[in-house]
Amino acid sequence: MFGLFFLILFTPGVSEFLCTSSDLEMSYTFCDSTAHAFTFNLTPCSTINKRVWNAALTWIPRSDLTFLKIVFNVWYEGAKALHWKEILCSGADDEYSVCAMLKGETITAEFDIKGARITFPKGDYNIILQGFSDDSENNMVICLNFTMIVKQDAF
Repeated sequence: MFGLFFLILFTPGVSEFLCTSSDLEMSYTFCDSTAHAFTFNLTPCSTINKRVWNAALTWIPRSDLTFLKIVFNVWYEGAKALHWKEILCSGADDEYSVCAMLKGETITAEFDIKGARITFPKGDYNIILQGFSDDSENNMVICLNFTMIVKQDAF
């Protein structure tokens, strides 16, 4: 697989470069000040004529993942554009391999992000991805703040 791959013991407060191309630039930081063992790979690094992004993730969670709720918020040019919540792991008949992972175990997953078939207008996007180990969203296990700059409109 081609692409840019980082193995990171994240330094709190520092933005980590993810990828750059003629039409796209992406970076991320963690929302909290705790160090994380985390890797993320995204290919291709482009928004033009791409139907699917391929992603690979390696992460060592700091708590058990018997329950995992994902909250996804997207802002475009400072205005909220999307708010989405999904329970990935409920503790019963879970379909994802990350479910039932224990604190300190290494999660490795590859998946497609099919939203890449969306035509993204030129501009600045801020994407917050939060993971919670409870439905009330009190126990955050991960929080990523992605910055995506689309440099040109699709033709």
